[in-house]
Amino acid sequence: MKTFAEKITVPASAIDENGHVNNITYLQWCIDVAEKHWFAKAPEKFQKTHFWVVLEHTISYKNPSYEGEQLLVETWVTKAEGVKSERHYKITRIADEKVLVNAKTTWCFVELESQRPARITEEIRTLFL
Repeated sequence: MKTFAEKITVPASAIDENGHVNNITYLQWCIDVAEKHWFAKAPEKFQKTHFWVVLEHTISYKNPSYEGEQLLVETWVTKAEGVKSERHYKITRIADEKVLVNAKTTWCFVELESQRPARITEEIRTLFL
């Protein structure tokens, strides 16, 4: 499994009226780390000609987090077949290693010019699986 990770500090802007990180913020962090993973690993020729769109998100909220906490946002790809890819995420509080979120997204690989789904190449599959 080829994991990509990013450490973040929970900003005040992520806190909702209940005093902890808003659920939508966790989802945004998952999408952000997936995009960073793509741009860090994919050859430039693919970055300029292809992009990903979300088909489905599944997310489980396990524990809350609060302003100023250090979190680890991890992602990895488990499947890439045809035009679809399955990517998983785990968000953990670094201080106590508690899992805050487990999530999964099904993405579709799209060719920029035609705006149509594109087959995931072996080159891409090898980089991420």
